[in-house]
Amino acid sequence: MSGFFENIARRALFTLDGEQAHGLSVAALKTGIFSCSAPDDPALQQCIAGLKFRNPLGMAAGFDKNAEVPDALLKLGFGFAEVGTITPRPQAGNPKPRIFRLTEDRAVINRLGFNNEGHEAAYKRLSQRNSCNGIVGVNIGANKDAQDRVADYVAGIERFYSVAKYFTANISSPNTPGLRDLQAKDSLHILLEKILEARDRQAEKYTLKRPVFLKIAPDLTEGGLDDIAKTVLAHPLDGLIISNTTLSRANLINQTQAREAGGLSGAPLFERSTIVLAKMRQRIGKAMPIIGVGGVDSGAGALAKIRAGADLVQLYTGMIYRGPAAPRAIVKELSGLVKQAGVANISELRDSDTAIWAAKDIPA
Repeated sequence: MSGFFENIARRALFTLDGEQAHGLSVAALKTGIFSCSAPDDPALQQCIAGLKFRNPLGMAAGFDKNAEVPDALLKLGFGFAEVGTITPRPQAGNPKPRIFRLTEDRAVINRLGFNNEGHEAAYKRLSQRNSCNGIVGVNIGANKDAQDRVADYVAGIERFYSVAKYFTANISSPNTPGLRDLQAKDSLHILLEKILEARDRQAEKYTLKRPVFLKIAPDLTEGGLDDIAKTVLAHPLDGLIISNTTLSRANLINQTQAREAGGLSGAPLFERSTIVLAKMRQRIGKAMPIIGVGGVDSGAGALAKIRAGADLVQLYTGMIYRGPAAPRAIVKELSGLVKQAGVANISELRDSDTAIWAAKDIPA
């Protein structure tokens, strides 16, 4: 399947506009024709933030913006799936075209701008899932024209509390003007205070505490990482997701598409995001979970993130280039690598290379 996709099906999809190809991919998943999951490997299972993950590989937010195919994604072999980013009100996002493939770099630039159908449409789909098995997280954001962006995040916690297994507060997209300003320490303090208070109110109501993660950008300075770490540790946050797309265009082969505005994802993001991950692991200590994202497209890449300090990993662009068989193949690769390392569980390999990655400078 993977070889077929890379050689034939991908060529056909890549003749289409990026959004058209994405729409076809979601439509294909809705048919249920893809089911590539393999038997669970106990060596890959772990409990993070109170949730039991069948394996550490997840689908990142951005693919299933409107919660249309979370269960279909789980059937591909992912250990968890994250839907969104979802804003309270529907919004069209930025003008098209807004997705650009850099095939030579195995990368994508997007400037979508949180295009989605809003809370109510996604909530309806999630509440009508045929199966509530599997871990499905909800990535929440703020409308571009919101008067009170913090209130939009609070609204997301309140709306999806009954259907989300965890939440991700996305303050790291470069495609909503001013959104990354929420990473500044004073703004971040207010955001975390309000969304965690909302979580605690809902936890009391449902007698169930849902984990809340914070997704940060890879384009942070050492001082910015210091501020985020101090602020995060001052609140009962459940974990971090590192990282979103980058504004950097360093060392790209395709210089034509590199001129497009937006966030870059895929293979060129791997080094930067892994360095930031390791530096943040050193700052926050060993207890807080981290989900590593950015450039993962193989079992070796996924394990490198874990060795750098991640508990779990996510991908998106990697599946654009490897196709629907990628999750199963990567999980199988991880099983082999864990066995080769001679450990009983993949968690034993976490942090083994943190110091090496953290010693590197964040690329300019």
